Amino acid sequence: MIELTSEHPINTSTFADESDTSVREIQANPTDHPLSPELLDKMNAYWRAANYLSVGQIYLYDNPLLREPLKLSHVKPIVVGHWGTTPGQNFIYLHLNRVIKKYDLDMFYVAGPGHGGPAIVGNVYLEGTWSEIYPNVSQDEAGLKKLFTQFSFPGGISSHVAPTTPGSIHEGGELGYSLSHAFGAAFDNPGLIVACVVGDGEAETGPLATAWQSNKLLNPITDGAVLPILHLNGYKISNPTVLARIEHDELEMFFRGCGWTPYFVEGDDPEKMHPLMAATLEKAIEDIRKIQENARNKNDNIRPRWPMIVLRSPKG
Repeated sequence: MIELTSEHPINTSTFADESDTSVREIQANPTDHPLSPELLDKMNAYWRAANYLSVGQIYLYDNPLLREPLKLSHVKPIVVGHWGTTPGQNFIYLHLNRVIKKYDLDMFYVAGPGHGGPAIVGNVYLEGTWSEIYPNVSQDEAGLKKLFTQFSFPGGISSHVAPTTPGSIHEGGELGYSLSHAFGAAFDNPGLIVACVVGDGEAETGPLATAWQSNKLLNPITDGAVLPILHLNGYKISNPTVLARIEHDELEMFFRGCGWTPYFVEGDDPEKMHPLMAATLEKAIEDIRKIQENARNKNDNIRPRWPMIVLRSPKG
């Protein structure tokens, strides 16, 4: 579990007005979004940099900036870490940081997908926090080599987010409990939003499949909110996942049946996916705020239908 703060935010000085469109309209009109062209370029560049840092951690032992032709000796002999979950988690982390800054949110990021450590570690390094805590892993080529070498390597760090990661307050490594932990963090924390990234392989576990029902226990007056983000990249280790085999309408009906309002962000073109994600996240945050304001102003604890996001992951 990673606590996101606005201590090292990306530059988000210019935003358009909030769109009041529904998610269907957001998907149909990706030009109606809160990202200026300049901010879109910066966010896409940040995402690409985070992806490179993640790939380097998974595969590279040396030659971190590829200044010389790649050799077998530069590659780790044993590769641990899943690329499939990584670009999506980098994408989500980036977009959550933007809304944290815009709305001044108190937010946790719960990383559920297995072996997704390189995404979180890469972002913590990219924003400068890793080097603050570990000065020997500096923000230069020498530090980059240390960052890459240490990942899932003897004497280094694990392949999942662990206490060695600055800001981490929970040990990872076992699939299925991310959403349960997210609800546990939100109970009796009325100002907190817990963004929980759920891997679609993880979603096949019994604990996670049951945890979708935990929204029945969330009190909008006294508790915080949980924003599940299902990272539907389609595959677990070696074959398609169950949820990836379900057509869009059936998947939407499934989550509505579990009591959620699912918003879909789908595609593989970054220039379209960034605006879609930005607009959809803002819609979800506004939904949460309206639910809580209504409940707290009117003392109305009737169970609402909370938003969630289904991200069909962009390609790295």
